Formats: sequence, structure tokens, C-alpha cells
Amino acid sequence: MIERQELNEGWELARTDPGRLMAPRGLDGLGWVTARVPGTVAGAVAGLSSTAEIDGADWWFRLAFAAEPAAAGERVALVLGGLATVAEVYLNGEQVLASQSMFAAHELDVGGRLRGANELAICFRALGPRLRERRRPRARWRTRLVSEGNLRFYRTMLLGRAPGFAAGPAVTGPWRPVTLERRTGPVLGGVRLRARRAGDDGILDCAGRLVAAPDRPLPHRLQVTVSGAGGAGTAVAAELPVESGVVRGQVTVGGAAPWWPHTHGRPVLYDVEVGAGEEPLHRARIGFRELSRDGDLEADGLALSVNGRPVFARGALWTPLDLRAPHADEVRLRPVLERVAAAGMNMLRIPGTAAYESPAFYDLCDELGILVWQDFMFASLDYPESDGPFMQTVEAEARAVLEALGGRPCLAVLCGGSEVAQQVAMLGLDPGLAEGPLYGELLPRLVGEAEVAAPYLPSAPWGGELPFRPDRGVANYYGVGAYLRPLEDARRSEVRFAAECLAFANVPDEAALEALDAPGGLALHHPAWKAGVPRDTGAGWDFDDVRDHYFARLLGLDPGAVRGVDFERYLELSRAVSGEVMAEVMGEWRRTGSPCHGGLVLSLADLAPGAGWGILDHRGLPKVAYHHLRRALAPVAVWLTDEGLGGIDAHVANDRGEPLAARLRIALYRDDRLVDEAVTPIDLGPGTTLTRNVETVLGRFVDASWAYRFGPPAQDLVAASLEACGGPEGDVLLSQAFRFPAGRPLQPRSAQELGLSAAIETQAGGARVRVAAERFAYGVRLSVSGHVPADDAFGVEPGRSRVVGLAAVGDSVAETGSLTALNLAGRVRLAPSTDQPEAASVSRPQTSR
Repeated sequence: MIERQELNEGWELARTDPGRLMAPRGLDGLGWVTARVPGTVAGAVAGLSSTAEIDGADWWFRLAFAAEPAAAGERVALVLGGLATVAEVYLNGEQVLASQSMFAAHELDVGGRLRGANELAICFRALGPRLRERRRPRARWRTRLVSEGNLRFYRTMLLGRAPGFAAGPAVTGPWRPVTLERRTGPVLGGVRLRARRAGDDGILDCAGRLVAAPDRPLPHRLQVTVSGAGGAGTAVAAELPVESGVVRGQVTVGGAAPWWPHTHGRPVLYDVEVGAGEEPLHRARIGFRELSRDGDLEADGLALSVNGRPVFARGALWTPLDLRAPHADEVRLRPVLERVAAAGMNMLRIPGTAAYESPAFYDLCDELGILVWQDFMFASLDYPESDGPFMQTVEAEARAVLEALGGRPCLAVLCGGSEVAQQVAMLGLDPGLAEGPLYGELLPRLVGEAEVAAPYLPSAPWGGELPFRPDRGVANYYGVGAYLRPLEDARRSEVRFAAECLAFANVPDEAALEALDAPGGLALHHPAWKAGVPRDTGAGWDFDDVRDHYFARLLGLDPGAVRGVDFERYLELSRAVSGEVMAEVMGEWRRTGSPCHGGLVLSLADLAPGAGWGILDHRGLPKVAYHHLRRALAPVAVWLTDEGLGGIDAHVANDRGEPLAARLRIALYRDDRLVDEAVTPIDLGPGTTLTRNVETVLGRFVDASWAYRFGPPAQDLVAASLEACGGPEGDVLLSQAFRFPAGRPLQPRSAQELGLSAAIETQAGGARVRVAAERFAYGVRLSVSGHVPADDAFGVEPGRSRVVGLAAVGDSVAETGSLTALNLAGRVRLAPSTDQPEAASVSRPQTSR
């Protein structure tokens, strides 16, 4: 039995010069401010974001708390989840720990040191002076990722220390929970649960180490019970023998439901309890799934299959939600991860520049069916593989990570780190340096010993003679993006798997931009704006310039000219540009015939206000780019590609576990008048895609892409709609895509000219907005106070309507709002509808004029 006392309230924080106090004597004379744990220095000191200032001082955290010494038959442990970075821990004036890794957790037996009234003090020593020391061994290469190469000797997060995209604040402090645990009875440690599928059955392999309570014998057997999550279903129990404190055995669950990524099925979980009496010694949730990497890594890239079905892995790189408070609980994480799932993303990568996430993060990924690519925390630097104590620290770190994550169904990939092999290859060094004692020996050995059912990569990118070539192995693809390649390069490069891709300075909405402190008015050249825009260190350009390049390519407009006369319109067009480019590339990679097996966008969310790489802003709310990607990545989706002289292809995907019976409707418009239309039935099996040429569906040549150019375009809008037909409320619109052979319709028109109308409809299930247009409405944006739309920046086909659900933030009631569009002059006011609402998400076919 474990009784936990959370030590999170009542902390204080004070600053001293480096080395001024070598023990907690004299603390009372310092200037203290209130702090909270888990937390950081930057989170406690208002306005402090400078990494140099944080690293230039010693920081003392202290807490007075009540706790009695251990009683007879009781053990008391002080559990420190994570201390960033060089830390000393004192209990009642006595040093009980010295740590040099923010990734290490510590359990200290303190039962004999407690006095009733206690003081816990933790000193975080200045890292700055240590980074300036001359260290050996010397680095074999240098990187521009960080400004201090000696960070390679310290196990700390590089985010907050990377000048180009995450300059600060550095994470310093007790960033993970601090608890006091009173333990009676036996303790089960080193628990290893490995769930797998064997035919229709689920097999759970169990192992652990049992430590007896003081003066009590060990039980001879432990009982393992497996039941449906939340107690649903029939429980299966088995007794496992205990021999010399070691527990090992197997449980078979007949007819176990499989765990799937949410795009392909239900992520079914089972509860596991291990115990010797009424009080369980261990609780966990497991999922029965089979994961495999198919084919050859060099030739096929990272081709993953789950339960025998290939998975196109798509998602983003995950970073802490807030560097000032990097440890997030379920309350903070759930809405963000639910947005990940709602966007059709089924994988998140935790890169080597970040930190291992909280248990709540992995719990939610298990629950929501989101695969996790987990890097070990190494990136770009030449870490001291010949340093024995350093490698011992790394081994302990890796063992703890594998023990915590090895049995989780969400764990899909383990990677030695970020861009190490690329760094070596780009500098022309021996490629073997990227697969030495750390990445080629220690980490893969530990992964194998932990019996983790996930592939291991030494580094990302990886594969081929030069690991940064996109057509081999796993790539970081920035051809479309930082390297300013045309959109066609996404196909020409033959990407197998993109571990990072599509980095753009994605412009957030106005509410997020209000967080920028820009005296005199916000502009693209303002320092407050530029502080939020990523850049490559030392480069004469930033990712605003990348976005502007595609602004000119896609829209045929000079971004500088638009910005100079109408900054708000420039921002709105910029929001659309990066989103449309991302969706175009993802559609290219997802189509039938593509050699690509997945792509992960850099990145999910911004670390600071501004136009960062995130498709979510710094508050975790969607940007326009998110919605473009959501439509492209949906489990059931239609999208269009320009095949040049081959016309336009419509692609349909069905990732779900059930067959899809629908119809594909192709409509061609010229000046918003229907000039041709055809429908073809679609029957897709689970996890399959198909391609239909637009002219094949129409039954005749129409120069759909306007590639032959025998004259003016016969159509300037091509609409593809995937519809489920025969429902009680009409044909349900499942997915829709548009193509513009003669260019995007950017000329603003009045609402009257567009025949645009919109109204808020309320019903028992919530609120939604119905938008109708007589002419094509391009890039429609919805703004309803206190609500987040399920879709945004969408198109409305001429003569038809769209219905978009609204998710309330808190207890907000949808009463008023507004609508804008890229080809609308001004705004349309939204008000409650006076008509009887129809069923949600129904798009009824209308007779075109």
C-alpha cells in the first residue's frame, strides 16, 4: 500500500550569485518569491525569459512541510520526478542527493531523516560557468543548433537553448512532481508487461521484482487480472509464481479486441491489476496489437503495419506545451491531443531536442489511438561516448524510459536522436561516427533487452550513403519549404518517410497575435513579430521568407506589395498559403502509387506567440494550416492532384476498419455556373485507396487541368465530393476538395454578389453554422465567440451549402459571430437561425442553374 503526499504548494524561490551559498545556511536572508512545483525558474519569476540570465545564477527552491518519521514496518521515500539540471537536494540541512540530469527520477529513503516539521531545499547550480569550462574529450564536430557546444556533457533539454527556434527560457528547476510516499507491505518494481496478439487471442507476458516489507515474508504467488477498460467485459485472472523475489508468467485473453491507431479502428484498452491481496501492487492499461516494420529500411523507408494492415503514419513533432511549465497533466494535455486525433493525425514524434513526456501524455496517446515516435534525448551534438560516467548516466536514463514505455501500445518507433547522422554526413566525416558506442551499441542493446515491440533507428534522418537524401530510408524533407523547391518536388524526390517536413512560419489568428508586445503597431518587420519566427542560425533569411516565396508561387501576387497596402489581407492570404502547401504535399504522399509511408510536420504547436512552425498556436488552438491538414489527413478523404497533360486525378482513401460504400461526384464550373457533372460509385475496402481520373469519371476530354490550352479554360473550378448516400436526411458530405485550373479566385466580392448567407443553428447536440453561397466562396472563416469550429478556411460550392459544428469553450452559448472569406469584401454577420435546423453535416444536392 502506498500513501502519497504531493509536495506542490508552499514553495519559495530565491536567486544567488554562482557558488555564493554552498549549503542551505543563510537562506533566510535571501529575497524569496512564491513558486510552484512542478515548475521552473522562468515560471516563478515574472518576465524572466533570458536563458543567459537563468544560467548565470544559482537558484534555490525551498519548502516547509509536515511529515513524521517512518513508523514500524513502513518505508518513506522522497520521489523527485525531475531536476533541471545540476542540482543538490537537502533535507533538514543534510545533503541527500546530487544530480546532473534533468531526465533522471530519484527515489530517496528518508524515513529516518524526517522530524515532523521539515525543510526541503533544492539548489540548481548555474550552468553558464560550467558550459564555459574547457572540457575533454574535444568534440569531433560542431553544430549551430546550440550556441554552447559543452551542452553535450549535460543531460538537459536543448529547447530553450536553440537560438534559431527556441532561444528561451531554459528549463531550470524541479520541473516534474515532488512527492513523499509512505509504503507498507511488499513493493513490486521493475514491472514489465508486454501485450501481443496470437491469432484472435491476446497474450500478456508479465515480469517484475517483488521486495518484501520489513519483517514480513514474500508471498509465494501474485494474481494478475485483465479486464476490459473501466471494468467492462469478463475479467481473466492468472496466478504467477514468485521465486527469489522474481515474478514471471503469462496470461491469455481469449478473443481479445485489438488496439488500433484511431485512424484505422478502435484503440481498445484493457485494465491490468497485479496483487497479492485486496490492495493491488501495480495497475496499468495495455492494448493487444502487433506492430511490424515491413520491407527493407533502405529501399522502403519506415513502412509500418499494425495488426497486419499498412498504416500511412502522419502527424507532427511534439514539444512541451510551455517551456515555463514543461510538465503537463491530463487537464492541459487532453484538449491538445484530442485536436491531434480530430486532425486525422495518428503519430507524434518527441524529438531529441525536447524531453520525455509525462505519464499522462502516454496514457492519452494509448487512449486516443495516437502512435508515438520516441527519440532518446540526443540531437546534433557529438556526445562523449568515451566518458564512462556519462555513458552510465545515459544507460540508467534509457533503462528508465524503456521500463516506462516499453509495453505501451502507442509506442511505435524508438530513435537514437535527431540529426546526428545527418550532421556527420554533411560535414564529410566518417559515417561510422553516427553508429558508434551510443547509437549503434548501447541503445539498441537496451531496446532488445527490454523486449520492446517497436523498431529502432540510430538517428533520423537515416539510410542511404548520405542520410539526408530523401529517396532512401527515413528523411528530413524540406524540399517544399526551406529549400524553396516547386510543389512538384514532393513527387520527384520520392520520399519514403519524412521524420520532419513542411516547416513554415504559420500565421496564427488575430487573438494569438494580440499576445505580441508591439508598441507602435504590429508589422512583419517589428522585432516582436520576428521574435516568434523561426530561423536557421547564421542564415540571412527566416521562415517568413519561405512562406512569402510560396505566396508568390501559389497566388501570383507580390507579398511585399500586398503587405504594403493591406497588412490584414496579407496575413489572411499567408494563413491560407502555408496550409494549402502542406495539404498539397500530404495528398501527394498519400495517393495510390506513392512510395511514401508517412510524414511528420515540424511542428504541432508554437512555443511562443507569433508565426512559429506550429499548426497550433502557443495557446494550443488551431491555425488555418491545421484545418487544411485536417481535411488532407482525414481517415476518409478525397483530394485532387494536377497531373499536367494527364488532367486531374481524384484520390479517395478509406483508412477505417469497415468497407466504404459512397459516391464520388465531380462538378466543373465556369464563372460559377455548372458546365459538367458526373457521379461514380465508390466501394473501398478497409485501409485502401483508389484513384479516378476526372475525365474518366466525366466520360470525355475536357482539358480539366487546362494543360493543353487550346483556348480559354473550359472550367475554372473543379469540385470533388465524396458523399454517403441514402441516409434519412439526404446525402452526407464526407469530404470535399477543389482545384483551380485558371488560378485561385482572389478578387473580393460583396456578400450579395456571392449570394452568401450564414446562420447559427442550435439543437440538443450543440451549435453549428450553416453557410450557403450562390457563387464559390473561397477560404471561408468562421468566428463565433467562445467556440471553436470543427472546420475552417473551407470552400462552399456554388449553389450549395456547408454545415460546420461548433465546440463550446466552457459554458459559452453560440449567439453571434461573423464570417469572412478570401474572396469576400468585408464580413457577414452570423445570427441565430429562425428556420428549423436540419441534421448536422448534411450537404443536400441542389439543381444548378
